Amino acid sequence: MKQLWIELDTSLPENQKTKLLKSAAQTCDAVLVDTKDIEIAKNSGIKTASTSEEADITVLSIFDSEKLKELKAKGRLVAVKIVIEGKQDEKTAIAAAELSCDYVIVGTPDWKIIPLENLIAKTRGKTKLLAEVSSTKEAKVALETLELGSDGVVLKTASLEELKETAECAKKESLALELVAVEVVELKEIGTGARACIDTCDLMKPGEGILLGCQSSGLFLVQAEVHESPYVETRPFRVNAGPLSLYALTSPTRTRYLSELKSGEEVLVVDREGNVRLTNVARAKIEWRPMLLIEAEYNGKTLKLISQNAETIRVVTPEGSKAVTDLEKGDKILARVEEGGRHFGTLVKEEAVIEC
Repeated sequence: MKQLWIELDTSLPENQKTKLLKSAAQTCDAVLVDTKDIEIAKNSGIKTASTSEEADITVLSIFDSEKLKELKAKGRLVAVKIVIEGKQDEKTAIAAAELSCDYVIVGTPDWKIIPLENLIAKTRGKTKLLAEVSSTKEAKVALETLELGSDGVVLKTASLEELKETAECAKKESLALELVAVEVVELKEIGTGARACIDTCDLMKPGEGILLGCQSSGLFLVQAEVHESPYVETRPFRVNAGPLSLYALTSPTRTRYLSELKSGEEVLVVDREGNVRLTNVARAKIEWRPMLLIEAEYNGKTLKLISQNAETIRVVTPEGSKAVTDLEKGDKILARVEEGGRHFGTLVKEEAVIEC
């Protein structure tokens, strides 16, 4: 699991520090603090990292191999903080990792990608490499660099919203959505409509796709075009998604209409176990095709999906996948079922919304 630390700015008012620490205690693995803020950080219940040996993790702001060995001999957790401004700084970070430093925190003020790639490659498995960031956007880059990403990030922010968004980004790998088997109760061929194919910047495998539905409270797992066919090539980057008015799950907490998804927009890839990962849309291709209405039931609730009526569109089942053209009443397919309505894509559990 990726680490998320927050760095507490000493200049913040005390009440703002308290609010940040209260939120951080729910989402962060540690807080990096100045020595004067040790007590307020400890009172929040979150693990502390500081140059003070009173902290849970001792931070060396200047690399000292003898001091590092001494602290490790005492059984201390140690972090070394290094600003990467050239090759020599990279070598220092690698040296700290090879001395079994628990964490190496790196700031990359100039070149942000290449130095991080070098360090990920050369310190992997020797230490936890944490990148200093000031936004969710920077965190996302650090966590995905060289595909493996850094082991975590240290976020410097005074914004509760930025902390929340970065936590969602950093911790998404540990998130799993609950999917249930719903029963197909009705199938109906309907007229031609504007259908969107969502081509992503990633490759999907059997059992993976996008959660889609006519209702935001009932989203069906539509598989990517990974199934071998004698007539068309596989398109493992593509989900043949359905009409533009369908909801798509684009983050663990938000839906968007397919009509809103354009190049560069984010969308969630989900597998049959409910594991999620984030990818981006490469293109949305709209064509007019005949459609199929699929109705299913779960605990007395009726859920609906409209898809293109073609053999290449498959929904995920508990055991595999099935072409929508082969579906029969009584078949079980996987879906995400929630209570409540959505306001501009955000779930409001208390809101009563009827979607037919």
